[in-house]
Amino acid sequence: QVQLVESGGDLVQPGGSLRLSCAASGLSLDDYSVGWFRQAPGKEHEGVSCISREDGKTYYPDSVKGRFTISRDSHKSTVDLQMNSLKPEDTAVYYCGVAPICQYVRYGYSYYLSTVFEHRGQGTQVTVSS
Repeated sequence: QVQLVESGGDLVQPGGSLRLSCAASGLSLDDYSVGWFRQAPGKEHEGVSCISREDGKTYYPDSVKGRFTISRDSHKSTVDLQMNSLKPEDTAVYYCGVAPICQYVRYGYSYYLSTVFEHRGQGTQVTVSS
């Protein structure tokens, strides 16, 4: 049975940092492209990162580019999302998911992430507030 588990969510002040981790059982994250998306109350879900299985290329929308970094941790067998300079608008439940490829629409140098995930976790709450 495939299970993805997110961890690391917390309450943090604006300008602070958090590191989320995605761990899997029943599959190897190395065999997939892995992404993070978020869902805030009353808003549509937003893809915030994806790391390609084939070449390790990473993708971010403008809303988090330069602040969020997705990476694979081979020692922990996780895919992590380092989030810096957090803003109140980053408050959401964050989910990780796996897919064959990262899917996106590119507008010049900007990306809109549209990855369709085969499996996703239950999410971890990130709250940015003073």
